[in-house]
Amino acid sequence: MSSVRICPSILNADRSNLSAEIDRISEVSDLLHLDVMDNIFVPNFTFAFEEAISIIKQSSLPVDSHLMIADPDLHAPRYAEHGSTSVTFHLEATTNARTLISNIKGNGSRVGVAIKPGTPFSSVEPFMAEIDMLLVMTVEPGFGGQKFMQDMMPKVKAARTWISENNAKDLWLQVDGGISLATIEEATLSGADTFVAGSAVFSSPNPAQMVRDIRIASEKCQGSSAS
Repeated sequence: MSSVRICPSILNADRSNLSAEIDRISEVSDLLHLDVMDNIFVPNFTFAFEEAISIIKQSSLPVDSHLMIADPDLHAPRYAEHGSTSVTFHLEATTNARTLISNIKGNGSRVGVAIKPGTPFSSVEPFMAEIDMLLVMTVEPGFGGQKFMQDMMPKVKAARTWISENNAKDLWLQVDGGISLATIEEATLSGADTFVAGSAVFSSPNPAQMVRDIRIASEKCQGSSAS
């Protein structure tokens, strides 16, 4: 059984018609990736809290909220409280990761921790046993459409080794940034199983088919690495 999860990001979708954009990929996707940026932690702004919660409540897909914000300790549990299926905060932004992990879980959501390209796996390793997902950024957070950073793959491999050695079968390993048909093979073979794809999906004439194609390509890699 495939453990590949495809999570289209609406960062590059048509913001004036989000409900229709989400509907285009809802039947073929696992989660909707919601990039929340505050123009403080990253130099870009996407959604105010109220707008993000409205998207979460109206989405036909479960929502994977990726909070690129300066004060996740205060705000991240609120996303869980308002129905986000998964809430991911940046390790670099929190003042107390362990408490925040507990607070998000206490509000009923899966919890993810994201690390920027400059943050080593060793920084997040102490929390791996407590989280549901590790997000390894394969671009600098802040903007869509960036080039996939191939030099992040050793970090993904290190995380996969930890997951295997600790038998953490339920811990998802997500990559975000530059994921497309050109990069999905390397990301999969490095150990990722959960993929955020934004520009590749919503710049395609047929976003749903692109999601299918990315999934199929990843599943083939999983099958070849297992054989």
